[in-house]
Amino acid sequence: MEASVILPILKKKLAFLSGGKDRRSGLILTIPLCLEQTSMDELSVTLDYLLSIPSEKCKARGFTVIVDGRKSQWNVVKTVVLMLQNVVPAEVSLVCVVKPDEFWDKKVTHFCFWKEKDRLGFEVFEKFTKESTSLLDELALINNGSDKGNQQERERSIDLNFLPSVDPETVLQTGHELLSELQQRRFNGSDGGVSWSPMDDELLAQPQVMKLLDSLREQYTRYQEVCRQRSKRTQLEEIQQKVMQVVNWLEGPGSEQLRTQWGIGDSIRASQALQQKHEEIESQHSEWFAVYVELNQQIAALLNAGDEEDLVELKALQQQLSDVCYRQASQLEFRQNLLQAALEFHSVAQDLSQQLDGLLGMLCVDVAPADGASIQQTLKLLEEKLKSVDLGLQGLREKGQSLLDQISNQASWAYGKDVTIENKENVDHIQGVMEDMQLRKQRCEDMVDVRRLKMLQMVQLFKCEEDAAQAVEWLSELLDALLKTHIRLGDDAQETKVLLEKHRKFVDVAQSTYDYGRQLLQATVVLCQSLRCTSRSSGDTLPRLNRVWKQFTVTSEERVHRLETAVAFHSTAEKILQECPDQPEAFHEMEQFDEIEAVGKSLLDRLTVPVVYPDGSEQYFGSPSDMASAAEHIREKMKLVSLKKQQLRQPEATTPES
Repeated sequence: MEASVILPILKKKLAFLSGGKDRRSGLILTIPLCLEQTSMDELSVTLDYLLSIPSEKCKARGFTVIVDGRKSQWNVVKTVVLMLQNVVPAEVSLVCVVKPDEFWDKKVTHFCFWKEKDRLGFEVFEKFTKESTSLLDELALINNGSDKGNQQERERSIDLNFLPSVDPETVLQTGHELLSELQQRRFNGSDGGVSWSPMDDELLAQPQVMKLLDSLREQYTRYQEVCRQRSKRTQLEEIQQKVMQVVNWLEGPGSEQLRTQWGIGDSIRASQALQQKHEEIESQHSEWFAVYVELNQQIAALLNAGDEEDLVELKALQQQLSDVCYRQASQLEFRQNLLQAALEFHSVAQDLSQQLDGLLGMLCVDVAPADGASIQQTLKLLEEKLKSVDLGLQGLREKGQSLLDQISNQASWAYGKDVTIENKENVDHIQGVMEDMQLRKQRCEDMVDVRRLKMLQMVQLFKCEEDAAQAVEWLSELLDALLKTHIRLGDDAQETKVLLEKHRKFVDVAQSTYDYGRQLLQATVVLCQSLRCTSRSSGDTLPRLNRVWKQFTVTSEERVHRLETAVAFHSTAEKILQECPDQPEAFHEMEQFDEIEAVGKSLLDRLTVPVVYPDGSEQYFGSPSDMASAAEHIREKMKLVSLKKQQLRQPEATTPES
């Protein structure tokens, strides 16, 4: 019923729920009667609406109705009370009437009121007695069945009568409310100041209700214990069943999955595929491990609150479950570590293979360096690559040995299966990879040694070519110095001899330079033959060296001839000039003067002649002024010799002077 439909009637406030409660926690319904005539239909509609608002639980406690008749006629009050008894007898527990001013028949009215009220309470009493008796029989059957010695009979009895036909809590609550009502009636009757005596049935109902309540509480307590034991046994059986499911799967399909996974793969891709397969296996195991965690928590809770008789069984289940799960988890972790080690091994092997391929490719390319610096750089790069290969091979050996150690421990959880064949395949593969890498590295080292020797020879070739070219330059510088600075012929025989000795040492230096250049060029030829290449300067340096040496030799010979002629000239001239004029017999041969003059003239003539080289080219010693200075000393000494000659021929002319 919606309030909007009866809103005009509700606004008259013919009845209302004040929100208060009585000692039984029942709601209080107030009906304020007034002087005006109250419509029973409207009052009935109002009561129906108000009684539909509370919950069923509140209605079960009953309502206390207060009828305020102080402003109304007594006949209206009686009509309202009768309507309550006829319309809503089940919901009304107590009716309190506030008397009107014209109240005159108290006894009759009081008697009639409680008479009607007794009729309502008797129906509740009969219903409670019937339900409680039936419930006691059912609970006794359940509880007695649980006390039998035979486990199967007890479980069968409990299964057949496990749930009572009515709720014991509801029956107990109804009994307590009925007992409270009976006690309240007696209390209200004795305190009302009215001479009132309860009926015999009511006197007998109260102890009967109390006895039924005591029996119900006792049987219900036993029933709750039976339910608790049954729930605990059921929970224990469920845990045991789940434990066996976990154990059976881990020791069955789970272990079988691990038995079939023994390989480590022969490459990175194969190892990654095995890892992916292992992750799928771990994913399946993780679901059962989650069940294990949940079961372990349940068992721990039961151990904390369990009975002594269940502790041994629970601990055995917990130990069995933990052993299987930890063993399987250890196997999964071992397999994961093995695959990770295999992946790292194949990764290092692949990197090392790529390094060897790069080094081999570098060695297979012919070297055509431009100079020694580029060769040194190439050698340094080769050494770095070879060192990197050494480190890579060392890392591969370490990874391989670690993987072999793990494989050797693999038989510890083989479940009795002979894994020798599978392990042998894995071991042979690992050792084969390491041996193959060692052979490839050894071949590369041999090729590096050959390449290193070749490059060192090329460095030596470039060095020889550069030094040979330098020898040619040095020889050219010596020739230039000979022509430009070796000009003086000396002022006397002693000085000329010193110059001649210096010139010979100078020639020795030039000779050693020439020999050094020849040796370098010969070494260049040998290196070119060894390297099977053509020298860049073999067709140019040697002719240049020979040409410069020829020029130096011709120039040196000319210089020696001039110095020797000068020595002869100075020696003879000095000898003649130093002779005493009183001994003319020493110069009985006047031809010596003529010879000295001839030598002097020949020397002067030679100073004016250029050096002619084999190729027809000519070159003068020094500048014209330098040559004139050297010739001037010769002419002066020739003048002294000529003067001496004249003195010897004409002694009478020279005597006065002396």
